[in-house]
Amino acid sequence: MDSDELIKRATEEFSKVINFLTSDLKSLRTNRVTADYLKHLKVESYGVKTPLEQLAGFSISEPRTVVIEPWDKNLLKEIEKAVASGQLGISSSVRENKVYAAFPVLTEETRKNLLKVLRTKLENSRQALRTVRDKIKTEIVEVEREKKITEDDKYRLLEELNKLISEKEAEILSIGQRKEREITTV
Repeated sequence: MDSDELIKRATEEFSKVINFLTSDLKSLRTNRVTADYLKHLKVESYGVKTPLEQLAGFSISEPRTVVIEPWDKNLLKEIEKAVASGQLGISSSVRENKVYAAFPVLTEETRKNLLKVLRTKLENSRQALRTVRDKIKTEIVEVEREKKITEDDKYRLLEELNKLISEKEAEILSIGQRKEREITTV
């Protein structure tokens, strides 16, 4: 086994954690309304629960209103029901073969709750990074024990791994700070 393969694999695993965090945070509501809050909702479509993004197009008509235009107009009522039951605090109405999802203004209490959720997601991502690091670290020590790499290589790889995790933790911090600003901006 090439010793640099371990670092390459660690880099890939760390990137997966960051990518998951980034996509997961899109569902956290901020003051700026986007269709990302609704795309994950499951809609009953001819007996099958289907993600809303596979059934409709989205646009923003007003600062706090997302317009959902289904490709199959027979699903209007099902989409309206999914939006209303999505526990997002959104009111919805049907007009002109479109569903209008109106988002209320964020209250201070809602912002605090969103920040708690954000911090939990960030900590879970940090924990995932540490888990990957520990797994790769164990493999590095094992490869050195099997005499496939030298002791110097082991310390070099461990140093690279620590440098890599520091960079990824800084990236998570940056992502978190950016999302926190989006949530708290009035």
